Amino acid sequence: MSAAPPPGQGGPASAPSSASSGSSSGVLPDAFFVALPKVELHCHLLGTVQRPTLTAWARRAGPAAGAPIGEREIEAFYTRGEKPVGVLRVLRALERQLMRHADDLARLTREYLAAAAAENVRHAEFFWNPTGAARDSGIGYRDGLVAIAQAMREAERAHGITSRLVPAIDREGTPAEALEMVRWVVANRAGFEDVVAGIGMDYRETDRPPELFAEAYVLARRHGLRTTAHAGEFGCPWAHVRTSVEVLGVDRIDHGYTVVDAASGADAAEAAAARDLIERCRERGVVFTVVPTNSYYLRTLPSERWALDHPIRAMPALGLAIHPNTDDPTLHHVTPSQAWRKMHADFGFDAAALRRFMLHGIDGAWVDAGLRARWRRAFCAEFDALRPAGGIETERPG
Repeated sequence: MSAAPPPGQGGPASAPSSASSGSSSGVLPDAFFVALPKVELHCHLLGTVQRPTLTAWARRAGPAAGAPIGEREIEAFYTRGEKPVGVLRVLRALERQLMRHADDLARLTREYLAAAAAENVRHAEFFWNPTGAARDSGIGYRDGLVAIAQAMREAERAHGITSRLVPAIDREGTPAEALEMVRWVVANRAGFEDVVAGIGMDYRETDRPPELFAEAYVLARRHGLRTTAHAGEFGCPWAHVRTSVEVLGVDRIDHGYTVVDAASGADAAEAAAARDLIERCRERGVVFTVVPTNSYYLRTLPSERWALDHPIRAMPALGLAIHPNTDDPTLHHVTPSQAWRKMHADFGFDAAALRRFMLHGIDGAWVDAGLRARWRRAFCAEFDALRPAGGIETERPG
């Protein structure tokens, strides 16, 4: 992470944000990122909740829901400062207090996919935690799946956006609950093959290593499901990334940042092991879905060092195939276009790198090979048509 940050752009607070930042200053204009054809592979359905929706549900719940989120707390969640609060409180409140009907999941899905399509997202793969929905919201897996799938199909007809649902293991739960969730997915595949292509795993990683859930992943792979897992987030051990790849056998890694520290660390044996893992990920085509607005690094890195020291900046040079995503877009105050812009304006990746990241997203998408090939041709043609006048190798902003 030795590259210098853009002048005057050491962190998110000082990054350029207006459309006036054009290619004449070495920074691609905002219009480029809006027009860029995109896939989204790392987004949590509950993290897309729009403020009017959250407010309406909080009012609907009332005091009987056990002190639901109030207006002042909602205001705080939708005001993202330099050191933002985490979003888990909102996600758990939605599960435990605010959502009560499968229609609520359909509403979230409709609103998310409409907003994503408006940002030129052509395909979205998003997480949903069925365990919490069944346990806390009283929404059974089948009912939730039917409601979400209907909203996905409506969005495709209305906006042209395709999507896949990724049921995700709640790693704060038990391995038995994880296995149960995968069994729900397997038992309800018929008729939903175009909706659910695989599973994921999310929520708090700190004391919940991936090997706890190996049996659930074995079952998923046995039934032909694709797999991904959150690992190496929140400063968690890079061994979580290694276990996810080597034991769980994942196709993608969500986050994965701490492998960067291990690969460049002072421990020679650990660095060699991390570099060996990176090489295996490269050979297997494992895509790392990264999040430029990840709360952990915004909280823990000094603002003047954020863009310089963020591990995302170093990942491509190590040989990792990365692809930027929004994660929890409304709570992170970021759109897909803005996430891509941060890769350029904050982390210094030029247009050629952005084109590679775009292709990584297509390669990582859980769609058939024929569709992937058509997307590669179409996306590349559109990207190249958007090239600034000076060509694709425009001056890097950092």
